[in-house]
Order: sequence, then C-alpha cells, then structure tokens
Amino acid sequence: MLAAAVRPPEIMPSILGPETPRQRAADLPGIRSLEVARLFPDVPRAAYLQGDDLTPVRLAAERALAGVDMSMIRPEDSVNLLCSEHGFSILGGQPYAEMLRTIKDTVETRTGCLVRLRFCVGGGMTEAREMIPYFELDSYFDGRIKATGPFDRGLPIATEIGTLYGLARVYDADWIIHAHYDDPREIYFHRLIDRTLKSFTMSYARFETRSVYHMNFGSRSSNIVPRAIFESPLVREKFAFTCFLVTSPAGVTGVEADNDHHRLNRRLTRNTLQGYGKLMRLFAEIDECLVVLDAGRWPWYLHAGGLTSGNLFEAPTDYLDLRVGPLDPHGPKGLNPAVKALVVNHSWREAFAGLAMVYPVFIADRRVALGLPHRVVNNATLAENLDQALELARQKTGTEKVMVFDGSYGAINLSPALGEYLAARAPEVGRRVDEELLPMWLKQRGLDPSAE
Repeated sequence: MLAAAVRPPEIMPSILGPETPRQRAADLPGIRSLEVARLFPDVPRAAYLQGDDLTPVRLAAERALAGVDMSMIRPEDSVNLLCSEHGFSILGGQPYAEMLRTIKDTVETRTGCLVRLRFCVGGGMTEAREMIPYFELDSYFDGRIKATGPFDRGLPIATEIGTLYGLARVYDADWIIHAHYDDPREIYFHRLIDRTLKSFTMSYARFETRSVYHMNFGSRSSNIVPRAIFESPLVREKFAFTCFLVTSPAGVTGVEADNDHHRLNRRLTRNTLQGYGKLMRLFAEIDECLVVLDAGRWPWYLHAGGLTSGNLFEAPTDYLDLRVGPLDPHGPKGLNPAVKALVVNHSWREAFAGLAMVYPVFIADRRVALGLPHRVVNNATLAENLDQALELARQKTGTEKVMVFDGSYGAINLSPALGEYLAARAPEVGRRVDEELLPMWLKQRGLDPSAE
C-alpha cells in the first residue's frame, strides 16, 4: 500500500518565511507515501493534481460559467473580481490563478466589459506584492489589479445586526464576482456553516469587522457576521455571481459557479463533508506522531493529503458535529496531545509562537531558523540538517510515526509506521462516517442525507 514519496508542490520564495529549503522531507530515505484513494476509494477523483497543463481547470471553469447569467453586466460597467490570498496555497497556486484567468476571459467575452482584479489579503500587503508578479496576474489583467487588506479605507455597510465595515476598494465597482475555494481550513471556527461566505469577513472587511470572526463571540461570529454582510442591500445590489475552485483530498475536482450563492453553498457543504470528512476523522485516530512542516504558508495551513495541518492540531474533537460546544481552539488544552513534536523545514513565521509553546520544536538548520520568530528559535532544538532534526525528534519523543505537511494532495508523505497505522484504521473510520457521522453532519446543516 505504501509507495515512494510524492514530490510536493514547489515553495514560492517569500520574506515571510525562511529561504526555500535545499532538501524537502520527501527526499528523506525513511519517508514514503500513502495514496488517499487507497485509504478511501470513494474520495472524489481529481481532474488536476500537478504539472504545467492547467487545461482541466480552465475547461471546468468554462463549463461552470456557461450556466451563469451575466446579462446584468453591461459593456460600460465596472466589475471587480475578488480573490483571496490563501487560494494560492492550493497545489502551488496555479489552479486558482487559472480559474481567475478563465473568469476574466469569459466575462469579458460575454459582456464586453473590462474585469478588474481585487487581490484581498488577511494582514499586510507582503503577500500581494509577492504573489501578483509571481503568478503574472498584473500582466494578465493588463494592470487592472489592486491589492487591498483589512487596514485599508473602510466602507460602512448597513446590515440587520448594525453597521459593519467592508473594504472600499472591494466594493468600488458596479458588480462584484466572488471567486474563492473550498479548502477546509479553520473548521474549528466556522464549523462548515456558510463556509462559502467566510471571505466577506476575512478578506473583504476592515480589521474592526474582520476581528469579530476570531475574537468577539466565539465560533458563531464566523457564521453571523459574513452572512449579515452578504445579505446587506449594498452587497446584494452589486453581487453578480460566485465561482469556486472545488477540491477533495485527491486534488482539484472541478469548478462550481452560480448566481444563487446559497444554492452553491449547499452543494459545496455536501461536497466537503463527503470528500474530507473521512480523512478528518482518520487524522483524529492518530495516537502519536511527529509533524514535519515543509511548505510555504503559515504552520496551521499546510496540506498533507489535501487536508490542512490545523485539522490535526485541533483533533480529536469533531468540529463538524454541531453538538460540540464552543472551545478555545488556540488554548493549550485545545491542541491535540497526539502531536508530540514539530520538525520545521519550512513554514512562514506568523501564527507560530503559540504552537511552539505547546509542542517541542526541532529546526532543520540555521538557514531555517533565521526565518522563524525568535520566541520559537530560542526554545527550539537546532539541528544541522533535516535528517538530524527528525532523528532528534524521534529520540526525544520515542515515536516512529511521522506525518509531513508539504502541500501535497492525492497522497500523504509519512513514515511507514504511520502509514500502516492509518491503513489499518481506515476501513472502520470509513464505515462509521458513512453510516453514522455523515448522515448526522448533513442533517445538522439542513441537508438531506438521501440526496445525491
């Protein structure tokens, strides 16, 4: 069942993290891979997994957009295509970029207008300054591109719960197109309730409004606030349609688009529960493991078999079960005790210090350490190379189970001990999800378990 380690996506150079590594975890002799389809044969198959040929993504986007009404857009109208930075972390970012390019081409061809791209970031502008040229978005959109973030000029939005504040640059057009992705990050916040509206708070809002998602009312804020913004008269008058990059643990499965956002949300909620639910519960079965961080995003958002590392850090709690009450997801008691240590080969430095307060950290070499927060480095074990860092972590913790979060979809790079452990438990996890958990998750969200 185990095979040679799969080659992970390339890491985009960034000043937000260390230099790109000379060696990846997949290069280590003790790392193998386990295909997600061997664990769960019913995981939706990928239309795109890797490589330079993005034709499957473009064709999927064209098919999805063919069913969208664009007649409201006139040639003289202004149109903002809204994208969010995290989409560029999925399989190296090119599938999301290709979906955006296809939306631009299709809308301009059908309506005669000129589409402008709004590149939305969650914090500072570094991501935009790096990603826009890296993916050549500035040239593709003929310079009609602007970055915006939570500290830019705000726009008051009257909602049913009071005045909230969007970003003026997001809404400075006659029409907006919501272009996003279904990556199951932060389920412990949004609980897969209106997940597709998340960016109306996290990408398209001022900091004062955005912060409510994380801080003011617990996890329910991430449902109430974006829904209120989306349903406001200002947003509804400008909303043209939604287009989503759709994934499973196997890779990119397609593209979905709709003028009726809530109808699309119901489809994607079902897709996520069916596609990712089994792997999430399998991660919750892990009794002990070392986590190798080896990709170019924040340590909570790195992929292994298409599932982000935060899903392991927050296990074994089933946050898909809405009977589970609010917990403090970032408190020490809320983090998974099965994770015994972190081995760092590459990761952005933001949102790292909290993890390092809970888990022992082993750093691959001095080049990696230079790109990490001092609070992490000062309390970590510094090795000469990645192989030594992993061996020191093994000696410290006594476990041979290793999982690598390196951006891979389709398969998980891991140690043989963990691969055999997961393979042995996958059949029972699959049965329990199919017969017990999936019907419950669907019913809790008002979806019919018997529907396809």
